[in-house]
Amino acid sequence: MMTRNIILLAAICISSMIMHMRAQSLTEQAATAYNNDDFNAALELYLKVANEDGTSSELFYNIGNTYYKLDKNGLAILYYERALLLDPNNDDARNNLNFVNGKANVNIDNGSTYWKDSIDDMVCSLSSSMWGMIAVTSFILFIGLLMVYIFVDAIVLRKIGFFGGGIMLIASILANVCAFYVKGKAEAHNQAVVIVPSVTLSTSPRQPKDKTEEAFMLNEGTKISIVDSVSVSTSGNNEKWYDIKADDTHRAWINASSIEII
Repeated sequence: MMTRNIILLAAICISSMIMHMRAQSLTEQAATAYNNDDFNAALELYLKVANEDGTSSELFYNIGNTYYKLDKNGLAILYYERALLLDPNNDDARNNLNFVNGKANVNIDNGSTYWKDSIDDMVCSLSSSMWGMIAVTSFILFIGLLMVYIFVDAIVLRKIGFFGGGIMLIASILANVCAFYVKGKAEAHNQAVVIVPSVTLSTSPRQPKDKTEEAFMLNEGTKISIVDSVSVSTSGNNEKWYDIKADDTHRAWINASSIEII
């Protein structure tokens, strides 16, 4: 029995090593193709690694770079966003995302401000687990400083315990809020990116019949929030339509083929 388990474990280890080496080989081939400006071949190889061997923030980052070289800004933005979902500390993906967003002709004001974007970037620069660790550490320090305030007689130390404990308690609460925010953002799956050059949205889940049914237009690379979805039968074919929000004042229907969920 033990011999069979050992053989099974060895087989699993060998299989994992072979898969890892294969994925590494494909990634190296993709990198070589990319460096040789053969971006179509590089994209095919990177996507093959993602489909067969699993994803990673670095892989999504490389796919985003390749799509950018192929002049597909919407798909580049999509994969940079996916890279940051897996690893908020991927600074290369964040920098490239900001660069491509700056080049994309996004024609909807999403209500963002410099401070709002800066705070969101700061919060999302750490994972939910990291924020959780900060929250726990801050709470432990709060307990320690509270003990100092309660049991130490020295006035200076009591002041440190009181004010320091208050700061640590606030830090713990804020870190918990950030942890839930980042986790919720990662698990929501209600964010998408427009991947076609431009699309006219409709006031109902169907292609606009005339100008009265046209809501507004979005350009490639625009990030949107999905509110709802329906399947519509048209000429015997089922089409999926999403009810989306581009910002607080722009809401309409878009065909599923025009967007990709992050």
